[in-house]
Amino acid sequence: MINFRYHVVSLTAVFLALAIGLVVGTAALNGPVSDALNDRVNALRKDNNQLREQVSHLEDEAGRKDEFATEAAALLLPGKLTGRRVLVLSLPSGRDYVKGVVEMLTTAGATITGHVLIQDKFTDPDKSVELLDLADEALPPSVPAADIPHNSDGVETASALLAAVLLDRPPAQSPGDHLPVVTPADRLAVLTAYTKASYLSVDDDHKVTGPAEAAVVVAGLPYVDRDASARNDAVVTLVSQLDKAGPLVVTAPGDSGDGNAVTEIRGDPTLAKTVSTVDNVSGPQGTVAAALALAQQFAGAKAGQYGTGAGASSLLPKQDG
Repeated sequence: MINFRYHVVSLTAVFLALAIGLVVGTAALNGPVSDALNDRVNALRKDNNQLREQVSHLEDEAGRKDEFATEAAALLLPGKLTGRRVLVLSLPSGRDYVKGVVEMLTTAGATITGHVLIQDKFTDPDKSVELLDLADEALPPSVPAADIPHNSDGVETASALLAAVLLDRPPAQSPGDHLPVVTPADRLAVLTAYTKASYLSVDDDHKVTGPAEAAVVVAGLPYVDRDASARNDAVVTLVSQLDKAGPLVVTAPGDSGDGNAVTEIRGDPTLAKTVSTVDNVSGPQGTVAAALALAQQFAGAKAGQYGTGAGASSLLPKQDG
């Protein structure tokens, strides 16, 4: 009869054999498996280094392109807008790009007549009636009431009034017509009324000094809040009223997003004929394009669409000569 000691010895022998097998097997495979893993790690390390180098190269290339555009501006822009008076208006999401736009306009020789910052309250659909009332109260004697639309759209009425006092009056329709000149006092009164009501503000570095011949709107990205559709429509309404007063360029840092001002203008067969757009104003290429697009309009050419987004015809307007 097999006793308990025999079972213990047998089980011990089995586990000992398994242990020896594992040790021997591991020793036999350790070399090839370890080498394969090391090779794989080394390969991944090399791939990672290559990708880092590619990213660094692309970042450097993008920076060089901006440097090129900035340096090229010194050759392309001087004299293009000499003697021209330009108003800059910005929407809240576009204010980070105003400095670059102003620099290029100035390089081109333009005189900045002011920088007006449109506040979010201006595009608030709940403030339409208040805007209408304010327009009635602020309407100066030098702006004929017939020149301002009177309907239920407060943004349209307010935009028309601002265009009337911030931009040159349109030429008389006939030699016998005599349009009143907006006085500095009337201009200041209108701006003060809208500023006190928090619908707009004026940049301390670029106060309004007089009427402009043209305007550049720095629209930024579209609104995305619950009133986004109405607010984005309000921006287009503002643009359409400014467009009636003279040459106009609308800029943005991209062309994506529902209600994007640049996209809406390019898709409007009427506005696209008279309003130039630039969709890459976040970099020097776009700010250079904005200045050249305005100069193109002053030269009598049609409005153009520039940048890298859908609907852009080229990066820059074509240059004569």
